[in-house]
Amino acid sequence: MFCYQCEQTAKGEGCTKVGVCGKQPDVAALQDLLVYALAELSFYAAEGRKVEVVDREVDVFTIEALFATLTNVDFDPARFVALIDRAVVLRDTLKETVKAAGVKVELPTGQSQFKPEATLEGLIRQGEGVAIQPDSSNPDITSLKHTLLFGLKGVAAYAYHAQILGQEDNAVYTFIHEALIAIFKKAPDLNEALSLVLKCGEINLRAMELLDAANTGAYGHPVPTKVPLGAKKGKAVLVSGHDLKDLEEILKQTEGKGIYVYTHGEMLPAHGYPGLKKYPHFHGHYGTAWQNQHKEFARFPGAILMTTNCIQKPNDSYKDNIFTLGTVGWPNVTHISNHNYTPAIEKTLAMPGFPEDVNGKSVMVGFARNTVMGVAGAVIEAVKNKTIRHFFLVAGCDGAKPGRNYYTEFVEKVPEDCIVLTLACGKFRFFDKDLGDIGGIPRLLDIGQCNDAYSAIQIAVALSKAFNVSVNDLPLSLVLSWYEQKAVAILLTLLYLGIKNIRLGPSLPAFVTSNVLDVLVKNFGIKPITTPDEDLKAILG
Repeated sequence: MFCYQCEQTAKGEGCTKVGVCGKQPDVAALQDLLVYALAELSFYAAEGRKVEVVDREVDVFTIEALFATLTNVDFDPARFVALIDRAVVLRDTLKETVKAAGVKVELPTGQSQFKPEATLEGLIRQGEGVAIQPDSSNPDITSLKHTLLFGLKGVAAYAYHAQILGQEDNAVYTFIHEALIAIFKKAPDLNEALSLVLKCGEINLRAMELLDAANTGAYGHPVPTKVPLGAKKGKAVLVSGHDLKDLEEILKQTEGKGIYVYTHGEMLPAHGYPGLKKYPHFHGHYGTAWQNQHKEFARFPGAILMTTNCIQKPNDSYKDNIFTLGTVGWPNVTHISNHNYTPAIEKTLAMPGFPEDVNGKSVMVGFARNTVMGVAGAVIEAVKNKTIRHFFLVAGCDGAKPGRNYYTEFVEKVPEDCIVLTLACGKFRFFDKDLGDIGGIPRLLDIGQCNDAYSAIQIAVALSKAFNVSVNDLPLSLVLSWYEQKAVAILLTLLYLGIKNIRLGPSLPAFVTSNVLDVLVKNFGIKPITTPDEDLKAILG
C-alpha cells in the first residue's frame, strides 16, 4: 500500500504497511480502485453534460463515494466492494444513455474500460495497479494532481452534507467530474494543474456556502450558548462527527424515552443551533477530540453514534456499543441505515447510563458569522481605539502527532488585547480555557465545526469591507493545523481568495514537493509554524 493523504502519514512520507489511521492494505487498494472507477464514471458524466444528459443519482453517488475514501471514514472492505460495483453499474448505464443521445463516447486513448474482478482478492490486485502514489518521472505535476485529488475529497464531504439538507449546485458536481478526469490524464502541464488546484478552492467555497445555507436554513443561525461538560443522571447516547441531520433525527427518536443526548468532537457547535437546542433532552458535551476516543468512549455508559469521519478502531470494551452511520464503516460494527436508530436506542436503554449528576466546566459556542457581525460595530470601534490590537484565527484539525501542543501554548500566550477565533476540532487543545473578554466581547470565539469555515471567511470579508482594506491588510493572522482532506480543501479556498501569510502545521503535507511549496511560498507567503514565541513576535512585532 501507499497512502500520504493525511498529516500523520508514517515518517512524514507515506504509510506503506498499514495506515497510521488503522487503514489496512486491502482497504487502501479498494479506495484507490474506487477513485479510479469514479474517474471513469465522471468521464461519461462530463460527456453527458455536453448533450444535456445529467444524472443526479450519478452526481450524488460520486460525492458520497469520494467522501468514503477520506481519512477516518470507512474501513470496511465489504462496503468498498459494494461502492465499486455500484460505480461500474452507473458508469455502464450512463454510457448507454449518452450513446442513445447521439454521442459516440469512448474513454481517452490508452485507457481501457475497467472491468471489476469477481473476487475480493482480484479487486485488491486491480486497486494496487492504479495505486495513488508519487511519480519520480514528473513529481511536481503528480504533487499538484494529488493536491487536487485530496482537495476534491474535502469538497465532496461538504457537498455531501449540504445535499442531505437539500442544497446542491450543478457547478460543484460538474467540476468534481472534470477534475477527476484530469487527475487520471497522462499529464496536464504545470499551469493547467495549478489552475485546477485553485479552481478546486473556488468550488469548495461554493460547497461551503451551500452547507452554510443548508444548516442555517434547517436549524437557524447559531446563537451564543453555554454548553455543560458534565453529565446528568440517567441514560445517555453520544453523537460524534459532523452531520446535523443525523443529530436531529436522533433527538427526535429519543424524545420522551428518558435518554439524554450528548455531543462529542466536532458535534459540539450543534448546541448553538435554535432548531436543535430546543430539545430539552439535548444536554451537553462529552469528551474532546477524535484521537482521544479510545479512552473516552470506554467510559461512556451508553450507545455511541459515529455520523461522519473521525472513527478509530473500536476497542473491545465498547465495540458492541458503537454504531456507524452514513459513509462511516468499520468491519463487524453495526451500521444504521435510513435514520432508523432503534438498535442504538435499545442498546442505550440496556446500559446503565450515568449513575449521578457529574459537575463540570462549561464552554461557549455559537459565535458564527451572524452572531459576530451582530456586534460588528463594537468590534470595529474597539479596533479603531486600539482596545483590540489583533485577531488570530487558530483553527483546523487536531491529531495525536507530537507538535500539536504548539496551538495550546500559542493561544495561552496571545496578549490580552487580542482575540482568538477558532473552529474545527483543533480547538479542543484550548476550548475550555477562560481567556476573559474585551469590552464584553469574549476573547475566545468558537465559530463552529470545520464545516463552518465559510463563517470565518465571511467574517473576514465583512471586516475588510468595514475597514475598506483587503483581508490581507486586516489585523488578522491565520494559524492553522491540518490533518485530513477537508483541511486541504479549505486551504485551497484561502489560496483562491488570495489570503497570504498563513502559518501551517504541525508539519507540511508530504504530497507537496519542494518546487510546489516554493510556488506557494512565493505567491502566498505560506510558512510553517515555528514556536509560539517566535511566531507571535513575527506577527505582532
